[in-house]
Amino acid sequence: MKILIALAVIVVVFVVIVALQPSEFKVVRNATISAPAPALFAQVNDFHKWEAWNPWGKLDPTMKQAYEGALAGPGAIYTWSGNNEVGEGRMTITESRPSDLIRIKLEFFKPFAATNTAEFTFKPEGNQTAVTWSMTGNNNFMAKAVHLFKNMDKMVGGQFEKGLAQMRSVVEAAANRRGGERS
Repeated sequence: MKILIALAVIVVVFVVIVALQPSEFKVVRNATISAPAPALFAQVNDFHKWEAWNPWGKLDPTMKQAYEGALAGPGAIYTWSGNNEVGEGRMTITESRPSDLIRIKLEFFKPFAATNTAEFTFKPEGNQTAVTWSMTGNNNFMAKAVHLFKNMDKMVGGQFEKGLAQMRSVVEAAANRRGGERS
């Protein structure tokens, strides 16, 4: 009987701890890249260009990808289906302000269902641009429980850092090639 009471107390304490976790989350990463805002904006506004810098593509090189809707900007849709590390989902550009902001509706179907918002902002700083990649969403009870054991900021934030670093390489290499062509 004492064991059952102890287990019940543990379950109740766990449920209370989970319920007290934040309902919303936000993951944000920044990078300053030696390129003009329009060049970086173009990398994000066209899902076809993501292949060169998307960190999740490296986790599953055989993932199935498809494009629908507009070629770029609002209405552009990218879908993917891959291994357990990348899951399955869809991204839809919902707002696109040239060289300023791109907002994306991010829907996950597998390994868990969730709908989040991703944003990219571009702020010129001299001959460089500060790029911010963020994701916000709501945590249901199950997500709150998972986040007790898996830190969303570290898990997703690390991929954002890799993606921004790869975007830097792609855009700066293109700028160097264009500079070499002019000489």
